[in-house]
Amino acid sequence: MQQEFILSAKGSKLFTCRWLPRGRSVKALVFLCHGYGMECSVFMKGTGIRLAEAGYAVFGIDYEGHGRSEGRRCYIESFYALVDDCVSYYRTVRELEEFKDLPRFLYGESMGGAVALLVHRKEPIDWNGAVLVAPMCKIAEESKTHPLIENILTKLCSAFPTWKIVPTKDVIEASFKDPGKRQEIRQNPYIYQDRPRVKTALEMLLVSMDLEQRLDEVTLPFLVLHGEDDKVTDPSVSKALFDSALSFDKEMKLYPGMWHGLTSGEPDDNIQLVFNDIIGWLDKRSKSVSLDEHADGTSQQHL
Repeated sequence: MQQEFILSAKGSKLFTCRWLPRGRSVKALVFLCHGYGMECSVFMKGTGIRLAEAGYAVFGIDYEGHGRSEGRRCYIESFYALVDDCVSYYRTVRELEEFKDLPRFLYGESMGGAVALLVHRKEPIDWNGAVLVAPMCKIAEESKTHPLIENILTKLCSAFPTWKIVPTKDVIEASFKDPGKRQEIRQNPYIYQDRPRVKTALEMLLVSMDLEQRLDEVTLPFLVLHGEDDKVTDPSVSKALFDSALSFDKEMKLYPGMWHGLTSGEPDDNIQLVFNDIIGWLDKRSKSVSLDEHADGTSQQHL
């Protein structure tokens, strides 16, 4: 892994990292969008290594306030500014001489799925596809927030935006099935494990509502993967994306018995199965893809 700090538009130091294939040509570029409270250098290291070993150049960035980047811990003042930071960094990498002619893919997990979809919205023809793992792109019907709650959060934000008072379940406990992996994640000092801040919770709510209303604007090829026993983002969210997106090339995989953390919290055999599906999908679309031609056809697979 190589790493460096870059400056955001407002002058904050943001941590970035990359994993490159050894002794082989690069098939394509993959840009990681991590989830809420997570980070790239430790938590997504396994993803970076697996994809690099498969021939992909992998790039990650810790959002402001996340991981090793500067900023108040897990405080999202503006979700769209967070997306702009990603767009700027990803574009800088894509324009490098050694990478400018290669296919490029977005990879988002959970809240990172929302980030990836918003990057696509800002750059609708610049991406060859996206891998979306249990993405946050809609609020499940049974989890809809009462308008009163949104109103309360909005009023609190005006006076106490950074307060860590939003009640929530233990996300790590609910996300990662394997007890050993769950403990490793809890010991990661770069992962935020406190209550959500008021402004952060409101931004995530509003972004989820925005994405839900505009799912039909998704046009890039994508693979969406979801555990059927996910208690953090309901599988119905991925189904809504699959049904509403106008992409000609879209595929959905559901995994019986698996939880939210498909690539990091399942037993090793399950994780290998998921990565086999991800790498197989990327390989197929990296061989002869150009930015102005998308493979025709859609498919949904229930494993």
